[in-house]
Amino acid sequence: MMAKVRINTSEGSITVRLYDETPKHRDNFLKLAREGFFNGTLFHRVIKDFMIQGGDPDSKGAPAGKMLGTGGPGYTIPAEFAYPQCFHKRGALSAARLGDEVNPEKESSGSQFYIVWGKTYKPQELRQMERQMAMQQEQNVFNQLARQNHERIMELRRNRDREALMALQDQLIAQTKQQCKDMGLPTFTQEQTNAYTTVGGTPFLDGQYTVFGEVEEGLDVVEKIQNLKSATTRLI
Repeated sequence: MMAKVRINTSEGSITVRLYDETPKHRDNFLKLAREGFFNGTLFHRVIKDFMIQGGDPDSKGAPAGKMLGTGGPGYTIPAEFAYPQCFHKRGALSAARLGDEVNPEKESSGSQFYIVWGKTYKPQELRQMERQMAMQQEQNVFNQLARQNHERIMELRRNRDREALMALQDQLIAQTKQQCKDMGLPTFTQEQTNAYTTVGGTPFLDGQYTVFGEVEEGLDVVEKIQNLKSATTRLI
């Protein structure tokens, strides 16, 4: 199923292709677009050399200075990480979401999305990022194991059983290292490396936010919007 959506804005039109690898996000975006959900909304969050974000229904007719970014259709979408095929190259269409502290499953906003601009990276910068990604992977696995053992940890703390608590910690660390070994070290593919070193993007977001499409036409419009001093671009 080849699905494309044209986003008409006050700065020009952007045509995005939605990925079949992320069907829940694809179908939801199509549904909202057909219902006119996005009509009159703003790109309410614009950060130069990073991305432009829209899809907040509260931005319709919003006065200048109003805090935006929390609106939505009243539901979230399960994360669909089709990685590394779908990644944060320049022009990627991705789903916004709440942070890990309140959203450990990384579920996507029901309507808010962003289009990546980013920057180009040197190969050595990507290698450093891979090392950081490996550390983050290890931390994420450990945190997940800790959540699974939350009741046991709290019981040992209540009993002030420091010896057993330390033993459990050592056990979780060993399990973390084994799981990370089984998963393999996170590395950028050749396609990613080529894109990030020549076209640009935001590689540090890979595996953290669902990428569900990409810009096919109108990247110049995205550039124009991300260069604006304020978020005044309206979807029409």
